[in-house]
Amino acid sequence: MKENMQKPTVLLIDDDPLITESIGFILKKHYQVISAESRAEAKITLAKLDTKPELALVDLGLPPLPHEPDEGFALIEDLLAHNSQMKILVLSGQSDEANMHHALTLGAVDFIPKPADPALLLSRLDHQLMLKQVETKRRDTNESSLIIGDSACISALREQISQFADTIFPVLIEGESGTGKELVASALHKQSKRANEPYLVINCAAIAPELLESQLFGHAKGAFTGADKSHKGFFEEAGNGTLFLDEIGEMAYDLQAKLLRVLESGEYHRIGETRSIKSQARIVAATNKLLQAEVSNGNFRSDLFHRLSILKVHMPPVRERENDSLLLLQHFLQFYADSIKPVELDKAATLAWKAYDFPGNVRELRNIVIRLCTKYPAQVINTDQLKQELEQQLTSETDNTEQNMFSSQLIQQQIASGEFNLNLKLKELEEFVIQQAMQLYNGNLSKVAKALQINRTTLYSRMQKK
Repeated sequence: MKENMQKPTVLLIDDDPLITESIGFILKKHYQVISAESRAEAKITLAKLDTKPELALVDLGLPPLPHEPDEGFALIEDLLAHNSQMKILVLSGQSDEANMHHALTLGAVDFIPKPADPALLLSRLDHQLMLKQVETKRRDTNESSLIIGDSACISALREQISQFADTIFPVLIEGESGTGKELVASALHKQSKRANEPYLVINCAAIAPELLESQLFGHAKGAFTGADKSHKGFFEEAGNGTLFLDEIGEMAYDLQAKLLRVLESGEYHRIGETRSIKSQARIVAATNKLLQAEVSNGNFRSDLFHRLSILKVHMPPVRERENDSLLLLQHFLQFYADSIKPVELDKAATLAWKAYDFPGNVRELRNIVIRLCTKYPAQVINTDQLKQELEQQLTSETDNTEQNMFSSQLIQQQIASGEFNLNLKLKELEEFVIQQAMQLYNGNLSKVAKALQINRTTLYSRMQKK
């Protein structure tokens, strides 16, 4: 058991027992393998683990939709919400180019088609583990914690951080996945008078709801089964420092009321105790959800939202950051230069890089840099080589026939003739609306998904089924 604890951990999610058994056998000499058969089981398994797996191998075709990639795509997002530093490799038979690019855009670092050669699988895992170790060693240095960029929105962001750093009020950081919200939280702490006090991070999506309360507030000995000794919570451990609540939108509704009490009065109590404890910690929260919409949907308390959002910071996506993508490119080339040989983009590839909107944001950009340097070490990258790493924007032309297909006269004629099929018409309507939105936003999937009020992964899946 001690030997296993010293090995890096791989979380393997596949619904085929033969595959999990064979891969487990291949990897067991170098890795501790923890397996799950579905997205739901993977989330439960992660919540029970004391330490976060460094790596994950994910199949796209998972129950209840084993012949579709949707569950795998959603799982990639779940895993990164649980641990943004996890290296996710997709191991899947659903290896067409569109699925591969979308998985990488969501944040996967590699895509390995099934069946995989054992030596190739091991080398890919070892490579990602090496890169993760590089990131871990440098995460606390100034270089790895800088907010890179010269765009107007990043300059405004730095000004906000400077203004908000020393206030006693909570700060809510909003932004899409992969934008670097945790960097803002860290900067708020480092630029404050609390900089020498503790800075603690708790991911609300990574801990089971029934355990999160204990993690935040602590518990008394005997408060529940397994509580064989008293435990200090994060509020107590943070002292006069900063407590960063990442993925705050995932916090259970009942627990939100207890967090609100701390924000309003500074008081809380451990589970199993009645004595109030006073918290002096400053709260910073982050979310990639639209909390106002979550409030409207009854998933988030309105009073807590207003309390948290006294001061709000928006972390802009890469597509809104002018030429920052080039600065980020150079940053990551230098960051990994000791481990992988840097590449250079030729003139046409540089223009293509600037034109791409990086829907996966900084996380996707970083992973593209790593893949380019791994595939073409020390080479000059051309446009074709670069575009192989990008998720292409899908656009559709809409003709007059499509524009008239939903006229009331035509629909009435089809109903009267017995030719009307409601399910088919709804499918056509969905396709038509997506086409119109794609034209309106010039093929920008992120903007289309936001305008249609659906998840980007859902939009992508529906486009693939057309």
